[in-house]
Formats: sequence, structure tokens, C-alpha cells
Amino acid sequence: MDGLPTHRRLPDLVVLPGTREELIAVVRLLAAHDVPFVPRGAGTGLSGGALADEGSVLIVLTRLNRILKMDAGNRAAIVEPGVVNAKLSAAAQPHGLQYAPDPSSQSACTIGGNVAENAGGPHCLKYGVTANHVLALELLLADGTMVESGSPGGEPWGPDLVGLFVGSEGNFGIATKITVRLTPLPRAVRTMLADFNGLRTAGEAVSAIIAAGIVPAALEMMDQSCIAAVEDSVYAAGYPRDAAAVLLVELDGRNEAGVIAETEAVAELLRKSGARSVRIAASEAERERLWQGRKKAFGAMGRLSRDLVVQDAVVPRSALPQVLETICTIAKRYDLVVSNVFHAGDGNLHPNISFDATDPALKQRVEAASAEIMSTCIAAGGTITGEHGVGIDKLRYMPLIFDPESLGAMQAVRRVFDPKERVNPGKVVPVHACREWTSIRSAKFGMRNDDRQFNSAFPISHSTLEPVP
Repeated sequence: MDGLPTHRRLPDLVVLPGTREELIAVVRLLAAHDVPFVPRGAGTGLSGGALADEGSVLIVLTRLNRILKMDAGNRAAIVEPGVVNAKLSAAAQPHGLQYAPDPSSQSACTIGGNVAENAGGPHCLKYGVTANHVLALELLLADGTMVESGSPGGEPWGPDLVGLFVGSEGNFGIATKITVRLTPLPRAVRTMLADFNGLRTAGEAVSAIIAAGIVPAALEMMDQSCIAAVEDSVYAAGYPRDAAAVLLVELDGRNEAGVIAETEAVAELLRKSGARSVRIAASEAERERLWQGRKKAFGAMGRLSRDLVVQDAVVPRSALPQVLETICTIAKRYDLVVSNVFHAGDGNLHPNISFDATDPALKQRVEAASAEIMSTCIAAGGTITGEHGVGIDKLRYMPLIFDPESLGAMQAVRRVFDPKERVNPGKVVPVHACREWTSIRSAKFGMRNDDRQFNSAFPISHSTLEPVP
């Protein structure tokens, strides 16, 4: 399994190459025998995207963990796919630089996995997601062919193959070398915590900040359930337990006076929007404590139950208040514990459902509630994933936002890189919903038992692209 424990698979073989040359040799050997394989990083993914079925080989890339070059003069670095996100920023820090994308799992997740999923993070509101920071890639395709894409300077030469590969969820091949952009560390940082009596009020405060023309480095929200889980854990950050929601807002920049002015403006906007209190971190230690609570929130939720489903929808910021209230209504109707912790600044929601997967009836309620939450986000003008990817977990939702021709086009693009679909098979594109490829998956991969149960519980009408009642 990966970071989403509700999906489990058992591959035939696991391989952990220690060098680029060993990796190439493994992929070429698998190509010679027509064996499918799945690339995997640290396994922190939340969509089941790096799970390998029976009949497949799992290629784990965590031993390819060298920073090959730190080019401070050109604000770039070249890394292997197994380099841990936080370690790259730590290596860049003495040069006054940072690698900006910062997923909550950054202490464990790898750059290769970040590239596959186009990972985000709290500070991507201002700095952008992984795609905005990848300059060039060395790619190993399914047949063992090596391909160079992009350029160290980031100049667009011909088709943007780097942009196509980033976020492809391992369907196109393996990135063996990754050239990333580094950004200067901010000279001034201010972190504040605001607490509210209602989720709707907190959501409206988010819109007020953005509407004022201020783009914080980060703008995160946590609801009362999440606050309680964090404060009961070793990651306690001093969040007010009686708050319905808190906003964690960070502003940064190269000019101290400018950051102070923005901090005062945001604090005033928060108070006018109904914040009970606004607290500004008085020290680096206090700032780190506030962020530890947010970054470790998913881990803290392990106190609530043995299993956790993490959703990853995106909605327009203006829709946040209503969508959050609807999610609460869905949770009450299904009698479920739903905790919200998410990137409020860009509308990237993470409703987390805590439950016990050994209870079949409870598991069915969780699946039904998840489907309703996702449908709510789509109806609000949103989409099904902001940073966690489609993997296998969100395959059922793809026909709700893409018609069969569009899904078929995605499949056709994949086959340019991997004609036999041997790399990470069965992920991202629901082949049964592609007009041109309906019979391929059943003939080539068959249908697993959990797929049958899944499709039975949530059938999709391909003619209307709506859930069947």
C-alpha cells in the first residue's frame, strides 16, 4: 500500500536498483520479457498510484538519492529521483536558496514522486507547484530508451515534454535525472494564526484576503476535528481547541517593510471577516511549532481511527464556504467523522474520513460519502484532484469530468511513450470509459475483485457521464 491504506496490492517482485545503470538494465530486461512494472518513490502517495498488481514488478527508486549538482550561480540543481524533498532544500539553504514545493510529507517524499504527481504543498499558493520548478528531465521509457527533455535554463525548445511528463503519474516512464529551479530564500517572514467560530466565516476570510490583491506564501485551514487531533498528539501546536476553524497565514518577501505592511493589512482583513483573535508568531521557534501542527495533521489523525480516506478536490475559492458546509452535512448524514485540513488559498480541499475498514457496512458508507463529496466539488465548478493524483482511487470520477473522446486522447498520448501500456498499468485513465479502448483492459489486464465491487457500488453511465442512481 501507499499513504492511502484503503488500497493494497502485492507485486510478483520488488527491485531496488542502487545506480542509474542498474535501473536501466532492469527496465531493459523487463522490456525484453514484456513484463509490466511500476515505479515507486517513498510510498507517501495518497491515490494508490504506486501500487503494483500481481504479474507486475515494483521498481523502488529510493536508493537513487544523490544530489548530482548544486548550481547556485544559476539557481538550479540536478538530482536523482530518490532525493528526499526536504533534503534538497536543506542542501540549497547554505547558498541562500530553497526548493519551493513543500508537500506535507516533504520530510519523506522524493523528488521523483513529486514529479510524477505534480506535487503541491502549502507554499505553492505563491511559488507554484512542482511543474513550475522542473527545468529538464532525463527519461527512461518502457522499452529502455533514454530521452532528454527540457533544458537547464528552462527555455521552451519545441513541444513542452517536461510539462507533459510532470504529473503523468508514472504512466510515461521514469525520470532518472531531474533538473529543478531553486528560488532565493525570503529575507522576511511573518506567520499568523487566526481562529473563527464558523467554517463559513473562515472561508469568507480567505476570499477577502485574495480579493484585496494580497497573495500570501501560504494560506491553510483546519477545522475543529483536525485541531483536536493535532492538539491531542505529540505535534500539539497551541491551536485553540474551541475554534470551529483556524487559518494559518504566512507572508514573506525580500523587503522587511513590505512584509510588515502586508501582515498588518491581512490581520485587519481577518478581524473584519470575523476572526476571534489573530496571533503573529513572535519567534522562529513559535513559527515552526505552528507549522508542525499543520504539516503533521495527517499523522495526528491516526489517533481517530485505524483507517483514513484523504480526498483531494479543488473548488473555486468563492465556493469554499458553501462546499465546506455541504461536506459537514454529508458527514452528518452518513454518521462519519470528517476532518478538514487543506490549502484554502487555492481551494484545494482535503476532507479526511476516519473509519475502520474492517467494518464492511462502514466502509460502504465511507465510499458513498466520498462520492457525494467529490460530486459536490465538481458541481461547484471544481475538479477531482489538486496534487494527490488520480491513481486508482479516483478512476471512477474521471468520466464525470471527461467525455470518452477526451479519455481516449489521453490514452493515445500515453501510448506514444509506452505503446504496450506496461508502465504503471491500470492507473489514471479508466480504459473502460474510453470510446476506442473499451475491450483492451478486460482482455489484457482483466478485472480485479475489488474493481467489480467498486463498479457495482458506484456504476458510471457512459452515455450521460453521470453517476447512475
